[in-house]
Parts: sequence; C-alpha cells; structure tokens
Amino acid sequence: MGRYVIRRLLQMIPVFFGTTLLIFLMVNVMGDPIAGLCGDRQCDPATAAQLRSEFGLDKPVWQQYLTYMGNLFTGDFGTAFNGQKVTELMATAFPITIRLTIVAIVFEIVIGISLGVVTGLRRGRPVDTTVLILTLIVIAVPTFVTGLLLQLLLGVKWGIIKPSVSPDPTFDELLVPGLVLASVSLAYVTRLTRTSIAENARADYVRTAVAKGLPRRRVVVRHLLRNSLIPVVTFIGTDVGALMGGAIVTERIFNIHGVGYQLYQGILRQNSQTVVGFVTILVLVFLAANLIVDLLYAVLDPRIRYA
Repeated sequence: MGRYVIRRLLQMIPVFFGTTLLIFLMVNVMGDPIAGLCGDRQCDPATAAQLRSEFGLDKPVWQQYLTYMGNLFTGDFGTAFNGQKVTELMATAFPITIRLTIVAIVFEIVIGISLGVVTGLRRGRPVDTTVLILTLIVIAVPTFVTGLLLQLLLGVKWGIIKPSVSPDPTFDELLVPGLVLASVSLAYVTRLTRTSIAENARADYVRTAVAKGLPRRRVVVRHLLRNSLIPVVTFIGTDVGALMGGAIVTERIFNIHGVGYQLYQGILRQNSQTVVGFVTILVLVFLAANLIVDLLYAVLDPRIRYA
C-alpha cells in the first residue's frame, strides 16, 4: 500500500505541472488584463507600461509561468489587481465553499444512495418508476432554474429561509444552496446506485449469502451494497472538485462569496492571478480526491489489493 501511494504521488507531479501550465496559458490568452483593468476607457501608455512591469506582464509567458511557480512553492499566489493578496481572497472564499460542498456531498450520499438502494431492490415497481422520472426531471432542469424556484418559494413567498445568505454562512444557511448544488449529482448518484444494486443482486455471491440463511439486512449492507458502491464512490470523488469549482451559478443566486464568486469576478475583470491561483488549488483538490477514491476501492472490495 505504501509503495502504491508513493507511486501515485509521484504521478501527480507531472499532472500538476501540466494542468497548471495549461491553465496559465489559457488565462493569458483571454485578453489583455491591463486593458480590462482600465475598463471602457483606453489606458494611458505610461500607466499601462508601469502596471505591466509591476505585475510582471512585460515578460515572456514562459518566464511569467516559472516566476509564478517559484512564488507558488513559497506560498505566494500573487496579488490581485486591486492590491489584495490572492491568499487573503482564498482565506475568505474557500471555507465557505468547503462548507457548501460538504452539505452537497452529504445530500448525495444520504439521499442519493438511499434512493438508489430502494429502487435497485424494487426494480420495475412503481417506486422505481417514480424515482426514475423524478431524477430525469432534475437532470433536465437547469440548476439556475431550480435555485431561483426554491429561492422564490422558500425565501420570498413562504419565508422559510433567507433569500440570500450572510457573509459568513453557517451550515444551516447552506442547506438549501447545498441541495441546489447537489441536485443534478444527486440524481446521477441515485441512478448509478440503482443500476449497480440491480446488477449485483443477481450475482452468485448474493445468492450464496441468501442460501446460507443470512439476514436480508446483512446481505444488503455487507455484501450487496459494499460491492455496488465502487462506481458510486468514483463518481462522488470526482464530483468534489467539480462542486467546489462549479458552484458559480448557485453562489450567484444565493449571494455566496465563495470560490465560484471569486472565479467569476476574476474572469470578468481578467484578473489572471486570482483565476490561476484558485484553479491551482482546485487541481490539488481533484488530485487528492482521486487518490482517496483509489484507496477506498480496497476498503470496499476485499479482492482489490495494492501491492
């Protein structure tokens, strides 16, 4: 196991440098950030030259990247065009988005897997058909429609929640935004769990466990569910980074100043330091989540061993 983890960590190094280089190049071709900083008016040539020199934009792209990576390993993610450190923006944005992501993941695990198990064991019955139709509707409806509808009904019309959350929201305030963020993924988890449960229910090891007289609860939990969770865990693990980086719509609807909000502002203002810094952290989240998922395979399936 130790050798496998070390090998995976070494494999992450070129992936990390490759993705950060690609992101850095893509951000730098979005446009002239100095022109975006000046707004609709054209920048004064002297002022533009001074700003490019101050932010290192007058150097070749490869030199900018090497300088950025060198500063990155010292904990310096650069400075936004408004003079604020990118690390300060991260310190305020990431805790909020992490809480929002935890709420969304809990909804996916609790509701998604539970519905998947119920429908998988009752395949073809009315409850199965009903859940399939509902999940298909959730997948088909855009997230911003779901968010605005819940905000209108629960926040404006019925007054159950606040239409927008506080600057430093608690888990209670993030329940509805977390449900909106997790809605599509929750539907996929339900359908994926249902399919996996229905297929493994006909497997030989399940029939053997039933023939041995084991209680139905133990057969489902210890044998059927454990082996059926591998594709579900894979989806949820890769979804962690997607939820953190893809919460732009949800955060805009509920006025949450998290990672999605900062990425949106950075792209809108062509603030390359902010965008590259936040996306670099999201790349690390993706890599760590994939490693954890691979290690969970051996926990869920005893046949999988990492030598």
